[in-house]
Amino acid sequence: MRPILLALGAAVFLAGCAAESVQSPMEEVTRAAYRHDGPPRLTVYTMINNRSGAGAHTALMINGAQRVIFDPAGTFNTRRHLPERDDVLYGITPAVEDVYTRYHARETYHVRIQRLDVSPELAARALALVEANGPVPSAQCSLATSRILGELFPGQVRTSWFPKKTADDFAQIPGVTEETLHEYDSDDNSRVLAAWDPERFRAQ
Repeated sequence: MRPILLALGAAVFLAGCAAESVQSPMEEVTRAAYRHDGPPRLTVYTMINNRSGAGAHTALMINGAQRVIFDPAGTFNTRRHLPERDDVLYGITPAVEDVYTRYHARETYHVRIQRLDVSPELAARALALVEANGPVPSAQCSLATSRILGELFPGQVRTSWFPKKTADDFAQIPGVTEETLHEYDSDDNSRVLAAWDPERFRAQ
C-alpha cells in the first residue's frame, strides 16, 4: 500500500492541477504550428522521483503534421507561454523541447525519455487522439497517456495509473530507444520558466 500511496502522491505533486479546460484561440494554435523535419515519432516522457523511485508524471510528444506535447494535468505551461488546448501544447520547437525536459529534470527528479519512429498514419492518429481527449484531472497523467498508447498499440500498452508501468510497457514495443536525463539544479523548477524568454525561443 505504501508504494501505491507514494506513487499517487508524487503524481499529484508534479502533475499538480485540476482538469482545467484551456482553449487558446485557433488562430494562435495555427500560427504556432511547428513541423520538425525528423521522422514521424512518438516520445514518451516519464518523470521519476530520485528518492523513492516512483513515477511522478507522464507526457507524450508527437511529431506528425506538426509537433505537439500532450502534457496531461501538467504544470509546464502555467504561464501560458505556448498555445494550449486541453493539455495539448503547440509550437514545440527544439528549443521548447529542451526547456520542457530541463523543467522536469532536477535534483529530485530525472526524466526517462523513450522514442519510437512510426508511420505518418500512426502519428496522425496519435495527434487526433490527444486533441480529442479533453482536459485531464490531476494525477491522471499516466491513465490518460496509457489509454491513448493502448489505442495505438492494442495489447502492448495497458491502461495504468502508474507512469513507470506505462513506460515499461512502451519499452517492449520493437524499435523503442531510450535515454535518461539527470540534472542537479534546485528543486524549484519555477526558475526554469522564469528564465525562459519565449520571444527569443520562438526566433530559434
